[in-house]
Amino acid sequence: MGTGTGTGTSKQQRRGNTRQRIQDVALELFAEQGYEKTSLREISERLEVTKAALYYHFKTKEAILTSIFDDLTRPIDELIAWGHEQPRPVSLETKQKTLTRYSEILVDAAPLFRFMQENQATVRDLKTGESFKDRMLGIYEILKDPEAPMTDQVRCFSALFTMHGGMFVLKDVEGDPEEKRKAILEVAIDLVTRAHTGA
Repeated sequence: MGTGTGTGTSKQQRRGNTRQRIQDVALELFAEQGYEKTSLREISERLEVTKAALYYHFKTKEAILTSIFDDLTRPIDELIAWGHEQPRPVSLETKQKTLTRYSEILVDAAPLFRFMQENQATVRDLKTGESFKDRMLGIYEILKDPEAPMTDQVRCFSALFTMHGGMFVLKDVEGDPEEKRKAILEVAIDLVTRAHTGA
């Protein structure tokens, strides 16, 4: 009985690994030649598997992209849920923690965000674009105070924009990636702190 369970687990792990490999290769190809120009056949060829084997996991390119998106953005959903559980009004410490955690999520999901930046029209047409916008609004709601004046609301929005924009612009600038991440985070926290204190 124990052996059967072990086999089931290893089959599941193999399936999980194959799914992960498909996602990684698809994202590579999407980044290299664009989402529209990439076919399932090219993904299967790069993976060195049959199209039928690929079909077992994903029937369409959109299904692959949606799965990548869901997997890499799950931590954002967890962060939003955590933020909404915090006492109201939201403390400055909670806002700072939200930005710090979001900064780490962005590093882990960098390939996906790079894809989104380079394929904006595609992302807009797919449901993933809309759900990402909803997630950004979810984080924004944690950062801004309900009665905040417009300038402070803009500061909170700008903090998120700084984190996204900084990640793309600075990736081609020389320097230590962790040092760049911390600098971007520091500016974002400064904006939210000023909004919070009404400075």
